[in-house]
Amino acid sequence: MSRTQPVTLGLAPSFGFGDRLGFATPGHLASLRQAGGPIKGIFAQQSIREMQRTDRTATEVMTAATDALTAAGFDDAWGADADHLKTPEDVEVTAAAGFTFYTIDPSDHVDQQADSYGADELAMAYKQVCDAVDWVDRYLNETVKVDGGPTITFDEPTVMRAAVKYGRAINHARSLARSIEQITAKHGADHEIELSVDETDQPTTLAEHYIIAEQVLEAGVKLVSLAPRYIGEFEKGVDYIGDVAALEASIADHAAIARQLGPYKLSLHSGSDKLSMYAAFARATGGLLHVKTAGTSYLEALRVVLMHDEDLFRQVVAFSRDRYDADRATYHVHAANATVPSADDLADAESLEKVYLERWEDVAAGEGFTEAGRQILHCAFGSVMTDPRLGSSIKQLLSEQADDYAAVLEAHFVKHLEPMARYC
Repeated sequence: MSRTQPVTLGLAPSFGFGDRLGFATPGHLASLRQAGGPIKGIFAQQSIREMQRTDRTATEVMTAATDALTAAGFDDAWGADADHLKTPEDVEVTAAAGFTFYTIDPSDHVDQQADSYGADELAMAYKQVCDAVDWVDRYLNETVKVDGGPTITFDEPTVMRAAVKYGRAINHARSLARSIEQITAKHGADHEIELSVDETDQPTTLAEHYIIAEQVLEAGVKLVSLAPRYIGEFEKGVDYIGDVAALEASIADHAAIARQLGPYKLSLHSGSDKLSMYAAFARATGGLLHVKTAGTSYLEALRVVLMHDEDLFRQVVAFSRDRYDADRATYHVHAANATVPSADDLADAESLEKVYLERWEDVAAGEGFTEAGRQILHCAFGSVMTDPRLGSSIKQLLSEQADDYAAVLEAHFVKHLEPMARYC
């Protein structure tokens, strides 16, 4: 008897498999089984923005996962992530579909310029938020020694900047968490909450992390996971850009805070394809982790398209290049069409695959950013899949080549999961 409904997963290490097309769950499940270890799968995961871009409903996302898991006879606990929620209306839609893991995205309420303010600008900005922030005096000029971790000093500029940058975002997160509690209770369902503060230009400081987490926890938020903005760059569709050793040391400090205040998991967003740092992430967190992926399953679907219909793949490349400059607006990426050969300039399937779906070995050899083709395809996924001709052609091919798609996804995600499973 398979477990056909998602549940809350608590502090178990977890991995989010975003399935934007509705065909990926068999391959996701195969990779989780192959990798072994204690990591639990979140098989239904999609944001409201992704649903809009792919013209799917929350119920369709859930049904694709539950049907595939039922067919596979899956009987382990699994989760469902209503990703990047911003309004109670978003919660209503996803709660009705049976989601259990709710990711709050307060980025619209973050002052993205706060880190660049000088003293006078900071003071002016603080005057505009101080009436809405009730915790400044609590932290001002305090010092906290985190068990097994850093010592955090809350001097005046640090606390004021945290209030300016995150004060309204904390209020929004607490408010939306209350809505989640009320709405899920109305549906007779359990819930757990992730808070995402990773969509900022500058890394989340340890002081900011401490304040954000303590404030939402003391408000009764059922926080199971927090996604800070880590050091380095986490761009879509490509490996981690930065010093992995420095990243591991920094995450270890964040993990110490999470253990002391929660415990809660640290979450890695834009977690797709970050092959160089998964082991470091698991070591630094001691397995108290969540990883979120999405676009990489679409890119691997295009690998299957290339395997079976090179002409269709070339059409997708050309269409994606045309859409890239517009579609990249909501992503932090730096690929450029001018740096990547067009499909017409690539003679065969092997060169197409290398330029648009691979290039990992070049990064490993120290040749810098060479995965730009993946980013171009990644950013245009919504435009491609809602194009009547291309979208339907890709779905038809994946339906006909389901075994190949599952095999490709299994091989791809084992590379993600195995390095982490060793340390969980």
